[in-house]
Amino acid sequence: MKIKNFFKSKPSVQAPDGKDNEVEFKAKDEVLDLADTPKPNKKKKTEGALKGPIGLDIGTANIVVAQNRGKDIRALRQLNAFFTVPYSNITKRTLLRDEVIFFEKDKKLYVLGYSAEDFANTFGGNTRKPIESGLLNPKENESISVIRVIISRFIQGPQTKNEKICFSVPGEPLDRPASVVFHESIIRMHLKSLGYSPIPINEGLAVILSELSSKNFTGIGISMGGGMCNVCFAYLSVPVITYSIQKGGDYIDRMVGSSIGESPTKVKEIKEQGLDLTVEPKDRIEIGLHVFYDDLFSGLVKSLQQVLGSSDNIPRLSMAVPVVLSGGTVIPRGSRERFEKALSNVRLPIRISDIIIAQKPLYATAKGALTMAMTEEKEI
Repeated sequence: MKIKNFFKSKPSVQAPDGKDNEVEFKAKDEVLDLADTPKPNKKKKTEGALKGPIGLDIGTANIVVAQNRGKDIRALRQLNAFFTVPYSNITKRTLLRDEVIFFEKDKKLYVLGYSAEDFANTFGGNTRKPIESGLLNPKENESISVIRVIISRFIQGPQTKNEKICFSVPGEPLDRPASVVFHESIIRMHLKSLGYSPIPINEGLAVILSELSSKNFTGIGISMGGGMCNVCFAYLSVPVITYSIQKGGDYIDRMVGSSIGESPTKVKEIKEQGLDLTVEPKDRIEIGLHVFYDDLFSGLVKSLQQVLGSSDNIPRLSMAVPVVLSGGTVIPRGSRERFEKALSNVRLPIRISDIIIAQKPLYATAKGALTMAMTEEKEI
């Protein structure tokens, strides 16, 4: 299967539409900071439903959708979280007035997305997650409803019959027995109910399709999100090895918090404020972050050694292949160097040419899913 390279131009970031972070990948190499605004632009919101083939990334921390616009790609991101407050008419009217995403059930208002984080911070609580460790959270009865509402915020149904939507699914977890079948089936059924023709894609493969077109879609793609690290080794876009480990950014936050007596929420806040892994840590939280980043990278490369070393499916390649890292966990400066150091401590059956950070780590999976959707939409 030959996949056309739709993404030759470098991306730029445009201002987001209200609380839905929005990115447009344009031909211009111009980057603007993302900055949320308190209220969405009503005109843009009306125009905001994505049309055409769509790429969808449903992660532990974020839900991201991507759509092709000729030479450009539009991507939207929303926090995959919720917070409940008691029902009252005045609260409901206030949420409607401020255009907050929510739904009501059993005398409760379920506030979703970034607004849920605002409520949690205000009331000194924690947001709740419909996805845990990369899969539907079995401890949250309304996890499916939350995901459906957030997705419906972005997409309102296809413009043509059998329009393609490609959605990411995790690899089978290596470290814990868990099946992705239920998770994949629920997402597929919802997208089908909207009128789409849904196509699943492994999350690591989506990263390869997004970032390794110049390498003929050959290499190792690793998506390091909040709940898990998804790994795929592909040759000419064909996945040879796929798996996941159920550790990611949440694991780092949780372990640091329990080690120093701080809440994971505070650790996450410090991490996202500009953690720099290339400089010496200045306090206990930063020390903990350095320690558990190294711990995560060490576990990840050991899993690569174990899986690749025990597989009979690895092709004999004369050339070295790249590793591309994506996901929110690799955003801190120095992540690539820390991963490279960990990788130097193991031996793999294939040679590694270089280690790359995705151009837009939070959007790479959705962009790769869009590549697949656009390819499936066209006859070859």
